[in-house]
Amino acid sequence: MHTGRRYTPLEFFRWSFRDTILLLLIATVPTVLYVCGLTFIAIPWQPIAVLGTAMAFIVGFKNNASYGRIWEARQIYGAIINDSRSFAYTLRDIINNQQPQTVQQIFYRHFAWLTALRFQLREPRSWENMRRSSNKDFLRGRYIIPECESTLEEALKPYLTGEELRYVLSKKNKATQLTAMQSQALAALRQEGLLNDFEWTTLQGSIMRLTDSEGRAERIKNFPYPRNFASVTTYLLFIFIILLPFGLLKEYSKLGDGTVLEGYTIWFNILFSAVVAWAFHILDTIGESAVNPFEGSANDIPITQISRTIEIDMRDMLDEPSLPEPIVPQNNIVL
Repeated sequence: MHTGRRYTPLEFFRWSFRDTILLLLIATVPTVLYVCGLTFIAIPWQPIAVLGTAMAFIVGFKNNASYGRIWEARQIYGAIINDSRSFAYTLRDIINNQQPQTVQQIFYRHFAWLTALRFQLREPRSWENMRRSSNKDFLRGRYIIPECESTLEEALKPYLTGEELRYVLSKKNKATQLTAMQSQALAALRQEGLLNDFEWTTLQGSIMRLTDSEGRAERIKNFPYPRNFASVTTYLLFIFIILLPFGLLKEYSKLGDGTVLEGYTIWFNILFSAVVAWAFHILDTIGESAVNPFEGSANDIPITQISRTIEIDMRDMLDEPSLPEPIVPQNNIVL
């Protein structure tokens, strides 16, 4: 997540530099050919204007859908924050005086669940965009993806016993198994008489809400923005960008007629065609970069920071003297 007031022009320039050069090249080729006498390559601008209007609607639809996905992801983690806190203080207040070690163990197992979930959500998918060279270049030296800097086993060690760690690592969906272990622990407390039916139902309800949030996050992670819409947008945008400079050749050629710029205004076609093409392309790219809110991009939901905030709050409920440091933005980026 970007925490600054806005992306700076330099950041945008670095992010889109390769694409900008390509767009200038696409606009230059037909302009040079037209100046060299191949005037027949010019085409009417009206069909291109119609295509541009359609592209504006399509790109707007895609960006709206992208924002919907990222906002839903933020709501999911907002629910995880609230449900984690309510689960923690309810459990603490019920059995902390009787079995404080058990409360701490359940708390730490919850930290392990948060850790396993964020590692699962950071796993790459074939449709995600972090493999793009522009995103790699933007990431390099600017911020790090914490889940790429360590292994899940290393991250889970502080929270689980050796036996629990081996058991969890042997499972496919590790976050789900940790939730199942929490449910099992609550059932054992109920059997021991430390929880009555109402208290068990209340705590189990918190576990179920956390499971629901996990499933909603996995749905966004594992179901991409529909490839048919994404493909149509890409193909139509490509056609529009290619045809745009051809459609503006005659317009810029006669723009300077009767003035001192006569014969020179054709070169404006390179700049202005590239600018219009860049505007459409960058809006589409922005939508694409935000459509996968857990992949590790600069526009992601800061699930690592949120998980650390929950851990700090829950450790504080146990009155632990040493709390982990909060995660702060690095170059205005926080994950």
